[in-house]
Amino acid sequence: MIRPKKYLGQHFLTDRNIAERITHLLKAENSDTIVEIGPGKGVLTEFLLSRKGKKLILIEIDPESVEYLKHNFKDLDDCIIEGDFLNIDLGTLGRKIAVIGNFPYNISSQIFFRILEYRDHVGEIVCMLQKEVALRLASGPGTKQYGILSVLLQTWYDISLEFHVKPGAFFPPPEVNSTVIRLTRNSRKDLPCDYRKFAGIIKMAFNQRRKVLSNSLKSILLNLDAEIPFLRNRPEELTAEQFITLCICLESKNP
Repeated sequence: MIRPKKYLGQHFLTDRNIAERITHLLKAENSDTIVEIGPGKGVLTEFLLSRKGKKLILIEIDPESVEYLKHNFKDLDDCIIEGDFLNIDLGTLGRKIAVIGNFPYNISSQIFFRILEYRDHVGEIVCMLQKEVALRLASGPGTKQYGILSVLLQTWYDISLEFHVKPGAFFPPPEVNSTVIRLTRNSRKDLPCDYRKFAGIIKMAFNQRRKVLSNSLKSILLNLDAEIPFLRNRPEELTAEQFITLCICLESKNP
């Protein structure tokens, strides 16, 4: 029996009905590879095996879980990667990737930042997260939950909240409720501004989210305040499109 490891944030999903609902949400229509993050004991894996014509790759950091998976899913032995998802080059796994998993709550934000680096490869994500994190990712401008990751993800993905899951569906039960969300890549191919500068502006703004942008971005504005839109707004009031406009203006005035 695998003992859940607290330092890895392991809470094994035990409700098969919920596992089936999660896997059915993953369409993977435009993907050649399905990547499952943290399969644990394979409760989602079992349902993913029925996907014909799709390469299935499991990424698991826990050696004990890896041994369990190799023993119980012998046909997938060559498709199991023992390692940290955050250190893996997703571009080597497939041309078009769909990601699924019950994400460890303690690194879920880091997982999304990693996925954003491979946004041209990852067309769809279905995952279970801590409810508060899921609400934050899907929240829009003008809400307290809206933040850095909300803007960055919504720049490239459409996000939908699917359903909530109570602690009793896991072993051991977490102290929080969970939510399943689905992200699908939008039609945006690229930005009309430098992406690194765009992300940097968003991070700088939200690191001082109570301040209006003219104050939080003062170090990069120089004397251009009057010529740039949205500077009287706070960051949580701007959509992703407005942050793009802001970045374009800053680049044109201060290349």
